[in-house]
Amino acid sequence: MIAVIERVLDARVKADGSITGGIGKGLLVLLGVENGDSGEDVDYIVRKTAALRIFPHNGKMDKSVMDIGGQLLVVSQFTLLGDARRGTRPDFGRAALARSARQMYEECIKKFRALGIVTQSGEFGAHMIVESRGDGPVTILLNSRRGF
Repeated sequence: MIAVIERVLDARVKADGSITGGIGKGLLVLLGVENGDSGEDVDYIVRKTAALRIFPHNGKMDKSVMDIGGQLLVVSQFTLLGDARRGTRPDFGRAALARSARQMYEECIKKFRALGIVTQSGEFGAHMIVESRGDGPVTILLNSRRGF
């Protein structure tokens, strides 16, 4: 599982012209589910995202999204698994099939909410417009396969 995490002042996502989720200060999480991902991968991404100390405090990044009472906007993005090493058309063969990916995506959202983090989401499988105002900029890449 891959997550691109951006510290934001605010963010929102639209699908079919309607806003499906929006947040104030917090993290925009673009989430890609890979073939073979399991509950361990979900737990890793949720634990690391919630605990990342990337918000400023006393002149350094020392607070997590939970510490500041921030919010999450989680958007599914299978294109994070695109492999463009050969040619110019990415191969998405590493991306999990939609049914499995949706389950993992929804499980991540459920676990973020269980931690008490206000969590909004995009619409799985839809064409979405994602708008955000980055803060920093601070962008972190998490890969559960490299994490444990």
